[in-house]
Amino acid sequence: MAAAVASALPPPLISFRDVTRSYGTGEARVQALNGVSFDIAAGEFVAIMGPSGSGKSTAMNIIGCLDRPSSGQYLFKGIAVQGLDQDARALLRRHALGFVFQGFNLLARQTALENVELPLIYKGLAATERRALAREALRKVGLEGREGHDPSQLSGGQQQRVAIARALAGGPSLILADEPTGNLDTARSHEIMQLLQALNRDEGITIVMVTHEEDIAHYARRLMVFTDGHLTRDETATERA
Repeated sequence: MAAAVASALPPPLISFRDVTRSYGTGEARVQALNGVSFDIAAGEFVAIMGPSGSGKSTAMNIIGCLDRPSSGQYLFKGIAVQGLDQDARALLRRHALGFVFQGFNLLARQTALENVELPLIYKGLAATERRALAREALRKVGLEGREGHDPSQLSGGQQQRVAIARALAGGPSLILADEPTGNLDTARSHEIMQLLQALNRDEGITIVMVTHEEDIAHYARRLMVFTDGHLTRDETATERA
């Protein structure tokens, strides 16, 4: 009976099974990940930390379908991603993943609304539908009334909110945030983290975030720490308290 119940449960959103990733050959070979295994369930908020060269960015790139394991398995909703061809992986990124970067990556000559609409154009949505989705995404991040502003008319915190709205607009299963507060002052950093926390709590959006900052990591409900290509700590907020 227990086995039947377990088989009826949905698979984790993200699964790494003994994942390795190496670059180069011979003496120049670098082992970025070395037999890493973990699961991330839908609805989690996970912070990933570790020093430079620890493997955290490599893990994030594999999750985001920007890189492939050298061996082992990466599964997204039970699907072996490394077995997908380039076009299928691009479709997965387009329809299931949202990205938030340290540098905002907004188009300078486009309005906030147009920046948020951009990925929806690639999804082939009609103008009326994508505009409505973009407006709703901007409302969710507290930028209602700023749709017509271009990035130069917005503060750094507001620009990152536009970037988060852009990631939200397509209804992703997962948002990947790479140092989302790295270009912000302390007050704006905590505003952005409170926003991400609210989106995770209220919208049920899964968030995986890379950060170097302990105080930022504490907004997540789970902490994973990488060291020399290994996952060396994996603990919940309760366990950290």
